[in-house]
Amino acid sequence: MEISENGFIFSDNKAHLDIEAIHQYLSEESYWAEGIPLATVKHSIENSLCFGIYKGPEQVGFARWITDKATFGWLCDVYIKETYRGLGLSKKLMSFMIFHPDLQGLRRYQLATLDAHGLYEQFGFSQIQNPERQMAIANPNIYKQVQD
Repeated sequence: MEISENGFIFSDNKAHLDIEAIHQYLSEESYWAEGIPLATVKHSIENSLCFGIYKGPEQVGFARWITDKATFGWLCDVYIKETYRGLGLSKKLMSFMIFHPDLQGLRRYQLATLDAHGLYEQFGFSQIQNPERQMAIANPNIYKQVQD
């Protein structure tokens, strides 16, 4: 799937992804994946439904869904490069993704965010009901560990 709007291209074609640019953003600029190794980023992309935003040859945004394409989808690693924020690209990306054929009919769509609640609420996301039922194993400093 690919659409063009206002000089930007939104695409789910993994062949267009700039893996090094994604890694740079996630490992150096994001609050959630600081220090993530390039090999981990590559592996995560291989096993996810990915979306990129492009302005000419430059990748300016990214998001990926971890999904079985039948019952559940977890939205993560969403970003727009700082110089392109405020142009409505996040909203357009969400619209592009939420109507993607592989994400239709899921029982649950989920994500975690520090500061973008307002954006995601516009697309039907809300606080988790019955959070006491949710459980996790969290390794927040896993990428900061010494790697061989």
